[in-house]
Amino acid sequence: MVSVAIMQPYFLPYIGYFQTMLAVDKYVVYDDVQFIKGGWINRNNLLINGQKRLFTISLAGASANKSINAISVGDDFVKFRRTVVMNYARAPFLEPVLEMLDEILNFDDRNLAQFIGNSLEVVRNYLGITTEILYSSALPGDAELKGEARVIAICKRLDAKTYVNSIGGMDLYARENFQANGIDLKFLRTEFIEYPQPAPVFVPGLSILDVLMSNPPARVSTMLKSYVFV
Repeated sequence: MVSVAIMQPYFLPYIGYFQTMLAVDKYVVYDDVQFIKGGWINRNNLLINGQKRLFTISLAGASANKSINAISVGDDFVKFRRTVVMNYARAPFLEPVLEMLDEILNFDDRNLAQFIGNSLEVVRNYLGITTEILYSSALPGDAELKGEARVIAICKRLDAKTYVNSIGGMDLYARENFQANGIDLKFLRTEFIEYPQPAPVFVPGLSILDVLMSNPPARVSTMLKSYVFV
């Protein structure tokens, strides 16, 4: 009974992204679909001076007319790394997380899909998640399909009986269409667990970096399992 999730590659996304990965057998990085400007592919939030602030990594050749895997990373990450170190200098797990981050930032392949895909694999390994990661561009056929039709086609190609999507996709997919193809559609909703932060009040939904900086691996494992299906 294979379960599958399909998500665009996001750089250092929030914990819900990895909860979805944990919840399935095969995780497909949706890398050959249209790049969306202003989305979460190359940006997220951290605590900067105790406040929720957006960070963005610069890209080369970014265009809404290109697929994600046709764009390159243009950032040298010097400013980004300095920002992380300055704002999490007193975090209890700064050293191991910074080591993990350096592995991500020093990855040689600057293709956007490959770079972010590698970052997801590095974080996956750090978290002890064993889910297999695949790339949609490496799956044969079905590339001409769009939206829900392609998602269903990928699920069928991977012999999936369950498809898991984040709660934000509830308006995109219809359960009856998946059921007609022998697939159970589930939506995952994150149940945020509070943890110590260098902020006046707890701010949920930040980059996974924020979670890892403040929590031991055992607690992160508990947090990863804090979700419900709707």
